[in-house]
Amino acid sequence: MSDDGAPVARIRTSAIVANVRSAGLTAPVVDLRRDAYGHGLVPVADALRAGTDAVLLVDETAELADRDRTVTAGPATLAPDVVFGWEHTLPAMTLVGTVLSTKALNAGEGVSYGYIHRASEDTRVALVTGGYAQGVVRELGNRAHVVIGGIAHPIVGRVAMDVCVVDIGDASVARGERAVFFGDDGPRVADWAYATGWRADEIVTVVGLRARREVAT
Repeated sequence: MSDDGAPVARIRTSAIVANVRSAGLTAPVVDLRRDAYGHGLVPVADALRAGTDAVLLVDETAELADRDRTVTAGPATLAPDVVFGWEHTLPAMTLVGTVLSTKALNAGEGVSYGYIHRASEDTRVALVTGGYAQGVVRELGNRAHVVIGGIAHPIVGRVAMDVCVVDIGDASVARGERAVFFGDDGPRVADWAYATGWRADEIVTVVGLRARREVAT
């Protein structure tokens, strides 16, 4: 949880290194354009140069202190979904929000803008930080879930600018708990892509550029 509860995109460079190593290719060309798809070009490049023999495909305008083993043209030989773990390999990015509050929602009552979701029975909902301003795609409302305390809970109603509403039923959920949108212990980025029609690379790039980003090894 961040100090103010704002959603955080947590990046694990060790997962990226492990995914590249596991591919078993010699000097693979790894696509790190678009700020390494929102994962942070500099820390990802540093980790890959230290831990692999990868050649790095970067934007012409990329700001790197050392341009060793970089190229700016040509195809990648290792797909970004493998490198960054959007479906089957280790997830490199985990988007985490915070539960702000919980309340009862009676049968027939609606939530969020336009009340496009109404409770079919008495339940409880949680207000969670993370909205379209941080890359939580609006189309995820009524189509995806978050994980709180190891339990999956559906996002309901329209995703707002900075928050969304989650149906928690009778689960024990308290203010301040973390809600995993995708990544470790949560859905995969590929699940979001399937639910929204967005490409996985679009999703993570937007999240990485808009949410607070924390990079760890």
